[in-house]
Amino acid sequence: MPIYEYQCGKCRRRTSVLTMRVGEKIDATCTHCGSRKLARLMSRFAMPKSEEARMEALSDPSTFSGLDENDPRSVAKVMRKLGKEMGEDAGGPEMDQAMEELESGNFSGGDDSSGSDDL
Repeated sequence: MPIYEYQCGKCRRRTSVLTMRVGEKIDATCTHCGSRKLARLMSRFAMPKSEEARMEALSDPSTFSGLDENDPRSVAKVMRKLGKEMGEDAGGPEMDQAMEELESGNFSGGDDSSGSDDL
């Protein structure tokens, strides 16, 4: 059963569609905004990696080269890289939305003095 991924032309978010057969005609709609203006994406494929190999790759100091902890775009870039290295999406749709906000510069990260963790 293939899973096809699409990017919405309206809200720019990803939608996945599970089909029963490869040749099945897909009538996809965005699960976030309901738009039918979708572009099919090239899907990732999984290559098994041992836990040891993943941890070794993450311990490489070059993973954090160019990181500016005061720049939300830089932090988002490193977080995406770490998620990809772990072989999975980091946190699901909510995390994807947060990363998109950071990368677009529309993140309204307010004052942290409240002491509450919103993430």
